Amino acid sequence: MLLQLNIQNFAIVRSLELDWHNGMTTITGETGAGKSIAIDALSLCLGARAITNVVRPNCKKAELSATFSVLKNAQAQHWLKKHELICDDECILRRVISAEGRSRAYINGSQVPLTQLKELGELLLNIHGQHDHQLITKSSEQRSIVDAYANHQELLCDVKYYYQQWHSLNKELITLELAKNEHDAKKQLLQYQVKELDEFSLQINEFKQLETDYKRYSHSQDILTQTLHSLQLLSEDEQFNCLDSLRKSHEIISNLSHLDKELCNIASTLSDALIQTEEATNELTHYYDKLELDPQAFSLLEERYSLAITLAKKHNVAPENLVEHHQALSNDLACMSDDENRLISILDEIEQAKQQYYVSAKKLTKSREASAKELSNLITDSMKDLNMPHGKFNINICSTSTDNLAINGLDTIQFLVSLNPGQHLESMSKVASGGELSRISLAMQVILAKKVVSPTLIFDEVDVGISGLTATLVGNKLQQLAENTQIICVTHLPQVACKGHQQMFVAKLTDGENTETTVTELSKAARVKEIARLLAGNKVTEHSLANAKELLAG
Repeated sequence: MLLQLNIQNFAIVRSLELDWHNGMTTITGETGAGKSIAIDALSLCLGARAITNVVRPNCKKAELSATFSVLKNAQAQHWLKKHELICDDECILRRVISAEGRSRAYINGSQVPLTQLKELGELLLNIHGQHDHQLITKSSEQRSIVDAYANHQELLCDVKYYYQQWHSLNKELITLELAKNEHDAKKQLLQYQVKELDEFSLQINEFKQLETDYKRYSHSQDILTQTLHSLQLLSEDEQFNCLDSLRKSHEIISNLSHLDKELCNIASTLSDALIQTEEATNELTHYYDKLELDPQAFSLLEERYSLAITLAKKHNVAPENLVEHHQALSNDLACMSDDENRLISILDEIEQAKQQYYVSAKKLTKSREASAKELSNLITDSMKDLNMPHGKFNINICSTSTDNLAINGLDTIQFLVSLNPGQHLESMSKVASGGELSRISLAMQVILAKKVVSPTLIFDEVDVGISGLTATLVGNKLQQLAENTQIICVTHLPQVACKGHQQMFVAKLTDGENTETTVTELSKAARVKEIARLLAGNKVTEHSLANAKELLAG
């Protein structure tokens, strides 16, 4: 429930702090005094959109804060815990709005996005404005009222889930069908390209090896000739070769090193050179022995190497990237095949989702029909309590089995009403006046309050268009509603104002230059005078005072 509202520099309010009680609080005041200003401030605390002219003239910013008790509000406690914003048994919503229109939102001292303020606000308080009763003439609102009374959230979730599944699968089907039309045009070419590359079957890193082997084979005669010449220079020339010369030089220097020690290092170096030359000669001999001129092998190698280059040019890729390109084309072709297979299977999935939707939607329809019958009787009885003795109310539910699935089920819900004897039930928007709609709306709120408990309900002049006995009955209904929830009601009717457990008076003060709105909690004596003013206007008489005392006593 709402505990306190603090307003600073908002509209024509300089500073205001209001404490709220259990039960029903009525707010009265002269026309134009700003009776709804507290409601407007609360709306902003709950995340309503801010505009620049909400800040009091000549002030930099407006600050608004509302304190709620969440002790008995399990949903709000769960939400606060989920968002790590819990703060004992109380919750403070705060809004700071600059003169330029920028705003910041806070929950329990932590700055939050405005969307979070709205989410939490919906769990704390509901505001019904003087034109909200017109909403009940809309089909979507009528469906929401029936669903709220039926309290079948699981059924709604099931229908929504299967609808979204069906809708998502249909979107996928459209995408697949469009892709199929595009794929059909290039699939034949892709199949030919993949088949060609499959047959060639170039392996990873094979082209580099082909390139290396091709270079070697294409220069094999030159390699053979030059290798043989090198072997002759190293060891095979009988007249002169490197190995014989190194051996002789090493032998000479080694013998001389016995005579001069300075030659020892040279002898050692010659020995190393001789060993390395012998190793090189042996390796070169082994290499030469393996060399062979095989024209047939070279022809096959040359053919594969050339074909790899040709295919690479044909596919506009580097030869070393041909294997990756081949894999990419194969993947594209596989995806096309997968899409075609998916196109076949998805039709079954769509039909299955549709059937599951119908099963859930029929359960939802049955629940709505049962609740609609019960709710119709309750509203009919409540209409009689609100001075509509011949009133009849009926909720008509028309269910279709069309393929045009809807997220809220297959039901069209219409509120029908008859207000006079012999009058047929017709759409509520055609036969009910504003005052009658307001009373029917109030009747619904009283009934729903017993099923869906809202911690705080605010009615902003919802009693417009009624008077006399009807006003008294409306006041009684609001007081009845206050047994289950906190009620705050802005009213101009004495019959409603007197039903409050607490009454606040709104006044507008001006000194000719500045204007300020004040809100005062009325004492018992002050309430008598205010009720008398509502009865008689500005000229309060003994008779109106006596009448006011009688109303308050009743």
